[in-house]
Amino acid sequence: MNVREMRNEVLGARVVKALESRNMEAYYVKTKEEALTKALELIPEGSSVSWGGAMSAQEIGLFDALRAGNYEVLDREAKETREEQQEVMHQALNCDFFVGSTNAVSEDGILVNIDGNANRVAAYSYGPKNVLLIVGMNKVVKTEADAMSRARNEAAPINAQRFGIRTPCVEKGTCADCKSPECICCQILITRFSKVPKRTKVILVDENLGF
Repeated sequence: MNVREMRNEVLGARVVKALESRNMEAYYVKTKEEALTKALELIPEGSSVSWGGAMSAQEIGLFDALRAGNYEVLDREAKETREEQQEVMHQALNCDFFVGSTNAVSEDGILVNIDGNANRVAAYSYGPKNVLLIVGMNKVVKTEADAMSRARNEAAPINAQRFGIRTPCVEKGTCADCKSPECICCQILITRFSKVPKRTKVILVDENLGF
């Protein structure tokens, strides 16, 4: 075990305890492969499953595994028209498991997420029976304020660049607090407690995942 792994293991254990203190279910694993195994352990076969944009879950192979497995997958990407995609996004709000990640998590267990269409943050806050988040240790920051800063100044500009849209943060590389028609920072969700015990489940991974 190298020194970075040693540090992340100690920090990861503290973040897991912090998340649990906020009525969430949390795990720490070392690799993408372990994260995939744990995620599939948590999602019973036959469950209805959907997701928002979540590169972290994609990078561990979870979406492909769900599509290939014995699950009722609500996949908007499989639809051709915008109307069909919107219908799936609405159906996802009543699924058994909604899979995603978080833009940032503070060391004391607060999750911060920014969204454009708001289907992702809507599902995180209410609707699906379970929310399963795959979170790389690169997203762990010291405080809630740091989490907000990471979400706005790192995650949002990178995602805007990924989507190929034209917002001030694409040009500046950091948040401009814009009101652009293409803004992807329309809704900001701070999750500090899970009202339903263990509804929110977090798998921390000692990998750099997502943005």
